[in-house]
Amino acid sequence: MPLAITLYHAVLAIHILAVVVAFGATFAYGLMFGVARGRPEILGGFYRMIQAISRRLIQPGLGVILIAGIYLASKADAFSKFYVQWGFAAVIVLGALEGALIAPALRKGIAAADEEAGGEPSSEHRALIRRVGLVGGLSDLIVVLTIFVMATKPFS
Repeated sequence: MPLAITLYHAVLAIHILAVVVAFGATFAYGLMFGVARGRPEILGGFYRMIQAISRRLIQPGLGVILIAGIYLASKADAFSKFYVQWGFAAVIVLGALEGALIAPALRKGIAAADEEAGGEPSSEHRALIRRVGLVGGLSDLIVVLTIFVMATKPFS
């Protein structure tokens, strides 16, 4: 039996790979934060690493996810389907969380870590760490729910 790979299937694979590449590392952030919190001297580098992941993986990945999703929805004539609308909403919310909350918080975290020069984080800095953790957890939850909705296609 010959292997029949269509453009649709290739774009679907790209769409799935973009989710894995863009958001895979975010699921380890909680563990990484736990390690970094116990070693204040590495907090600045940790924030810079998270910032690089956001700029170089998450943000471009969201673009690939969106473009591939538009192609897939158009080919399947599925724009009116709940799972497609959920997916578009997830991309918008995740992009907004990254741009409006995570990016500014990382800039503040870098400044705070540099100012504290490896000393114990201030109470404001610890509050920032908690906020970043909460927003990161919310983002991961959105990713998990979106994968579930895409896989199960409820209400279709």
